Amino acid sequence: MRRRLLAVLMALMGAAALLLCVPLADAYARGRTEHLLLQRRSEAVRFADLADRMRTAADRAELSAEIGRYAELYEAGVVVVDTAGETVARAGAGPASQAATDAATGTGTGTDTDTGDAGQDSDAGTGTGTGTGTAPESPSAATEARSRALTGRSTDRLPTLRPWGPRTVVLAEPVGRDERVSGAVVLAVPTDAARRDVAVRWSLIAAGAVAAFAAAALVAAGIARWLMRPLLDLDRAVERLTAGSLQARAVSDTGPPELRHLRQHFNTMAEAVADSIGRQRDFVADASHQLRNPLATLVLQLENVEPHIAPGPGLTEHTRALDEAERLEELLDGLLSLARVESGTAEPGDQDVAQAVRDRVTAWTPVFRAAGLRLTVAGPPGELRARTLPDAAGRILDALLDNAVKFVPRDGRVDVFATRAADGSAVVRVADDGPGVPEDQLGLLLRRFARSPEHQNVRGSGLGLAIADELARGSGGGLDVRGNVPHGLVVELRLPAP
Repeated sequence: MRRRLLAVLMALMGAAALLLCVPLADAYARGRTEHLLLQRRSEAVRFADLADRMRTAADRAELSAEIGRYAELYEAGVVVVDTAGETVARAGAGPASQAATDAATGTGTGTDTDTGDAGQDSDAGTGTGTGTGTAPESPSAATEARSRALTGRSTDRLPTLRPWGPRTVVLAEPVGRDERVSGAVVLAVPTDAARRDVAVRWSLIAAGAVAAFAAAALVAAGIARWLMRPLLDLDRAVERLTAGSLQARAVSDTGPPELRHLRQHFNTMAEAVADSIGRQRDFVADASHQLRNPLATLVLQLENVEPHIAPGPGLTEHTRALDEAERLEELLDGLLSLARVESGTAEPGDQDVAQAVRDRVTAWTPVFRAAGLRLTVAGPPGELRARTLPDAAGRILDALLDNAVKFVPRDGRVDVFATRAADGSAVVRVADDGPGVPEDQLGLLLRRFARSPEHQNVRGSGLGLAIADELARGSGGGLDVRGNVPHGLVVELRLPAP
């Protein structure tokens, strides 16, 4: 979500930067073009004034000298023509001079490739064109400028200069005024300096836009982090609460007021849930503990009465009552153990699972031998460390081996195997070749008090695997139960890496 929010903010800021920078760059280009027009037009006016006062050969020589110096200084082309289009004076060399000559004589071999502004300016009768690439202003627009000057109108607009063109612009100024127009001064001016100024200014604008965008991106990242931090904290708290950690709370106190209120409401809800579950667990633990003592007393009394009962139906019923009392005592012990596991506040730590497996198999080997079962163990010779609740691996393995002793027939086999999984977690697998459990009943084995119909008469409370599952989940792992091939049961314990 944070990436999506940043992507939206970055797109909006990029669009805003473009909307601000493009008009600014275009405005500067137009202003620089207008500045060039005003500069060159003032010089064209001066040349037109000299041409208008030209009466003698000396005046002609003065005009030629002036336009010559100008053409040499600015590498421009200057042509003065009369009303018949005949050249009166001319100065300059190179492309600019040729462009001025073509405009003055109304000739030109270039192809008009101008678009946009050129057509607009031509329609307005201003004698302008935009050109493409490095091409000069179009011959048709330049000729139009000369024609306008011969009718007494000055060039009042040039094509907008951009870094890529036009390379040369043409402007014309009438010689004389009103009905006394006697010719025209045509200037073909190179735009290298002006285009260079536009390129430099555009580069500065682009650099400023990039810097502003970078600064805005940093601000957007901070805003996104400010907005997402309480949400991520809530997500982690919900995940821990779902995993069974009732002490999980959202601690982030940043973000908008709405998210802070949500954090407060979540913590209030978590407190209420933890309090409710805690009271339920306390009740189970207290009830189990309070019932355990009188039940133990009852069992003791029943055992003491047994010698005084004569053989017969009464003794059989007494024996059955004693068995049920002992079964109830075992059930209360299981409930008490489960309540202790669920309400435990111990933090997970590192444990050598391989050593725990070896110790428990050694402890259970006499029990399996007495039951006529074969118990084998395989695993890494060294350490196999995992992160678990205190002695969780040994306690879970006790429950699994106790379950196997109860349900695997005599001459059966139980294999314990410990290994390291590809993701770094420790895996302990207990497989037997007993009768197993039908596929549709495998999901019931980890539930409390769950017993398959075939094993209702087997001694036990139905809480062993449930307690083992609680220990595994409290350690951050889990239990998985599946059928063995060709028959039997496989219980796999997975504990996270340290």
